[in-house]
Amino acid sequence: MSLLNVRDLTVTYGRLTAVHEVSFTLEPGRRYGLVGETGCGKSSVSRSLLGLVRPPNRATAQAVTLDGCGDLLHMPARRLRAVRGADIGYVAQNPFGALHPVLTVGEQFHRFLAAHAATRSRADSRSQVVPLLEKLGVPGAERVYDGHAGTLSGGMAQRVVIAFATLLSPRLVVADEPTTALDVTVQRQVLDIIAAPGHDRTLLLTTHDLSVVAQYCDEVLVMYAGRIVESGPVARVFVDPAHPYTTALLGSVPRPGLPLMSLPGRPPNLAEHGDGCDFAPRCAHGTDICAVRPALQADGGHAVACHHRKALV
Repeated sequence: MSLLNVRDLTVTYGRLTAVHEVSFTLEPGRRYGLVGETGCGKSSVSRSLLGLVRPPNRATAQAVTLDGCGDLLHMPARRLRAVRGADIGYVAQNPFGALHPVLTVGEQFHRFLAAHAATRSRADSRSQVVPLLEKLGVPGAERVYDGHAGTLSGGMAQRVVIAFATLLSPRLVVADEPTTALDVTVQRQVLDIIAAPGHDRTLLLTTHDLSVVAQYCDEVLVMYAGRIVESGPVARVFVDPAHPYTTALLGSVPRPGLPLMSLPGRPPNLAEHGDGCDFAPRCAHGTDICAVRPALQADGGHAVACHHRKALV
């Protein structure tokens, strides 16, 4: 049985539709990379799973079902708050935006645990959190616990957020561009923590960095203009991509001995969606048939939305 089942998810911001009827499933224990250019809608997908798309903006779907919890989009707010942290952990792009600037780190952890009835006292909260911070590579974990977020470096703050996201052993962790503001060395350390093998949890990692997906993920979901255009096992999609957008993305990754490709043109204006393939204006394979939007069709776990798929594989 799948852990998360998303059917026809649509996210709108006023009159702009950022995500169009996206469907996918996440299996237990697998690591998924959600990739695409800036503005493709991947962060909107991630945030909608946590109920973080707030009015007047809207996230609607036929279903966004977490196994054992029900439909996340139609869940009462109180129930959703209980699911966050316990069943779904979230690692945001900006760790400082996720941490309270006035409360100590320890007080935030205690309130978090108390909200989930997972602590008996402040001393109990400390005994649960400090060892986890140490395990996540936070130097001076006791001092960090007693201090404030503003005294932390970006890498340390992100480790603290990862501790929040994993403390209650949720079955799903959603990490939305978790290393965007970090230097290369710290990026590697943070990703090693988030995607460490051996944990019996599912990871949905949103990123624009295909090399990160290649190293840390089992499956990949490629988004373009608010839609999934290709998905499947990383080993298959990255070796034999079937959509021209995926091919172009892979060609833009620097590799020794190979020329660096660049995507022609610009991503489409999300306020001006047509009826055809959104990638057609930038695609070397486009023909008249691309005036009709291709459906996402699966073949052995590898799904592609392209009329010219057979010509590309």
